Amino acid sequence: MDLDDIAARLAVPVEEVERVHRLAADRPSAPLPAVTDAPALLDRLGVPPDDAAEIIAGWPTPEITAGRPGPEAIAGRPAPEASGWTPELRWLLDRSIALVRADLGGHGWLPPGPVLPRERGPAWRHLYAYAYLALVDVVLGYHRDHEVAEAVSWATLADLGRNLAIDRRMRGEGWPVMQSWLTLHVRGGLYQLGRLQHHRGDGAVELHIPDAGPLTPEAVADSLDQGRAFFPRHFPDESYREFVCGSWLLDPQLAEYLPAESNIVRFQRRFELEPYQPPEGLDPDVEVLRFVFRTLSTPLDRLPRRTALQRAVVDHLAAGRHWHWRRGRFPL
Repeated sequence: MDLDDIAARLAVPVEEVERVHRLAADRPSAPLPAVTDAPALLDRLGVPPDDAAEIIAGWPTPEITAGRPGPEAIAGRPAPEASGWTPELRWLLDRSIALVRADLGGHGWLPPGPVLPRERGPAWRHLYAYAYLALVDVVLGYHRDHEVAEAVSWATLADLGRNLAIDRRMRGEGWPVMQSWLTLHVRGGLYQLGRLQHHRGDGAVELHIPDAGPLTPEAVADSLDQGRAFFPRHFPDESYREFVCGSWLLDPQLAEYLPAESNIVRFQRRFELEPYQPPEGLDPDVEVLRFVFRTLSTPLDRLPRRTALQRAVVDHLAAGRHWHWRRGRFPL
């Protein structure tokens, strides 16, 4: 099967298939865990029951992951073609795993493959979740090499479940971004340290704010203290001078609507903002809707107004104004 044929069968641009082929080359892939181990693993990764059931129902068997069509290894399960595991999808799973594994230790943005037509079934909908699961043991080994505590490893990797839950709530609108985001976790580029996620970079630790409860000053201070100790201990050859963050949460316009002592405004005060520049390839209004309401398709007048933040977002947009994506920093 040539790359043009693969792209046509996957219904994706051939340039994206060529990219996967080039970056994965003949590098090694990694096997998925046995399906019998899947329930415990998915539970440990925080995957909600509905998503776990779909993932297990479409779980690729050894014949599939080896790229060899053949009889099912598990009695009573549908044949690979019937379950959605076409030859081109098997190829993409194997090469996506290899692509991400080849950049183990990397911390840049890395799309694992093309956005797929997910309505074709669980195998298509969860292909990059299967790739993530295949890489769990790989990144755990990387963590052990750097003496990262097991509790930190599993707290970090459990972002898979959080993102699957968000995508289900968003009816599939969130996953194209999330599938690239999650490659940071399985390459050892990002760590959950308390309330914040800490992302290795070039001379700076990038902070990310997961949807994981109140952003209290105490929780933020504790997470920053953990980060200050974590990187010199586990990555002593890397030098970090400051924390940085890029987020709509740093938009000073929020202070027009929120109390001065709100958690968000107090978080903003930690940062010295860079001069404003419109971000390339990012619509801040879309990002605000994605994070605050977990929907991109609900009309403004139908969005909830239960919190001060929700009211601020709706009123700002309804007035014809726009939110900004701002970057800030402060010394580590």
